[in-house]
Amino acid sequence: MKKYVVIIIIIFLISFTTFIKNTSKNLENKIYNKKEVIVLLDEAYNLAFLENNYLTSSEQIFNYLGDLEVKKYKPIDITTFSKLYFLDERVEIKKFIENE
Repeated sequence: MKKYVVIIIIIFLISFTTFIKNTSKNLENKIYNKKEVIVLLDEAYNLAFLENNYLTSSEQIFNYLGDLEVKKYKPIDITTFSKLYFLDERVEIKKFIENE
């Protein structure tokens, strides 16, 4: 009879330990997921806060537009770019786009 009681107690302890481990693992996963959501929301908040601080003044917006109108932009041909490769004791220049 003693053997049966000991075996039942051991089985109960193993089952209880397994239950506790699974519960704590699920809880840790939930905590991790909540922390990830908080990080993403914090990044979105910081971006919105920066935008708000950067563009709150309408005068600043008009100044930025004025600066854009003053500057004249022209397109750049990407085929004119080259890459420099610094090898042992020489420098090699290759076209940026070689499929011409």
